[in-house]
Amino acid sequence: MKILVTGGLGYIGSHTVVELVNAGYTPVVIDNLSESDIEVKDRIEKIIGKEIIFEKVEMCHKEEMVAMFKKHPEIKGVIHFAAYLIVNESVNDPLKYYYNNLVSTIYLLEVMQEFNVPSIVFSSSCTVYGNPEELPVSENAPIQPAVSPYGNTKKMGEEILRDTAHAKDINVISLRYFNPIGAHESSIIGEFQDGPPHHLVPYITETARGLRQELKIFGNDWNTSDGTCVRDYIHVVDVAKAHISAVERLINNKIEHNFEVFNLGMGVGVSVLEMVNAFREATGISIKYSFAPRREGDVEAVYADTTKANSTLNWKTEKTLTDAMRDAWNWEQALMNEQKN
Repeated sequence: MKILVTGGLGYIGSHTVVELVNAGYTPVVIDNLSESDIEVKDRIEKIIGKEIIFEKVEMCHKEEMVAMFKKHPEIKGVIHFAAYLIVNESVNDPLKYYYNNLVSTIYLLEVMQEFNVPSIVFSSSCTVYGNPEELPVSENAPIQPAVSPYGNTKKMGEEILRDTAHAKDINVISLRYFNPIGAHESSIIGEFQDGPPHHLVPYITETARGLRQELKIFGNDWNTSDGTCVRDYIHVVDVAKAHISAVERLINNKIEHNFEVFNLGMGVGVSVLEMVNAFREATGISIKYSFAPRREGDVEAVYADTTKANSTLNWKTEKTLTDAMRDAWNWEQALMNEQKN
């Protein structure tokens, strides 16, 4: 069975493609290569031991989407990752984010209807909860005003999908990720960074490697146990496997509603300083850090209630924070060795 994976050469997309193949599916991977490299295709193939179907497609050009679906009429479902995702960039360039993230989703849904593709798994985000009123945050928590244009595109993306599912014959599962980290245990794929890191763990590993003089922690005056932001960090392979559970729930028609939402996290809040300590415990390496002013668009604390995903989606995390830190460091070292050679 062919499953379309949009943005399939990205960080979470590439790991999900591997898990789709492991589960017996045939992924059709599309990417416009604006935020990823074609080399990732070779890396995926090295892990799975065979070629994957890849098409370079700009999703904001509807005619390219139509041509791709015509070429692959066997597609039975979609996993939609493709989106810009850097919070502070979205604050500085909101129109780039609204155009890319929303237009691509609208065209995808239109073409899915044209070709009678009935189901989609959407890559959403805990950013839809904003600064939640209660922790841990469940799927029933009120959706807060977004603190960044990126977060708003995820909120609006869910609204577009929900309304379309209500009006048309389409079923949607929206997976609200918390903070995916780590890398594949092979150290062949992981989180690539173009320029300064955008996320905490690559910043930690690059500092440990010596590429960064120190880790800058944005704010030490938050209302948390140690003054630094609190997040729910989850191994990227656990996130990838949740997509397989979602695909199977849709394909096997086990859904209870045509628009379902699930949190993906470990269900534990970890501060930035605790992450620095977790890296030291996993690797034996201490890194230098300093405090910087808070960033616009950051949320103080958010972590997941994963009860619904555990029971209804029949999914649980398998990897620990130590696993994720170790895999992230092994990935960083693999990159360093490749660059030396």
